[in-house]
Amino acid sequence: MYMESKTDEGGLYGEARIGRVTFSKTGKSIHYNGKTFQTLSGSGFKANYFDVESGEAYWISGCKKDGTDRLYGERLPIYIDDDVREEYWISIRNLPEEKNVKVIHGRK
Repeated sequence: MYMESKTDEGGLYGEARIGRVTFSKTGKSIHYNGKTFQTLSGSGFKANYFDVESGEAYWISGCKKDGTDRLYGERLPIYIDDDVREEYWISIRNLPEEKNVKVIHGRK
């Protein structure tokens, strides 16, 4: 899944990553890296989930095949977790030659 923090000023350019999540039985919560995200009622344009512990807003969605996951800040980095990197580049993006790339639009 694509996950982008919306805690920056204006909620437009937060840190973003691609990682594997699990869903609750009801589908209303997502679990990732020790955090639980719950759907926002009447989810809006900039955020559709929040971290239940911190209250911070996030945009979480499936990864786009063309890599245009960011709504704003298209050239800002998107970090890819190691456990999903090959699957992302091969199965989602159809770019197997990129399978070792860990950051989209970045040098980190």
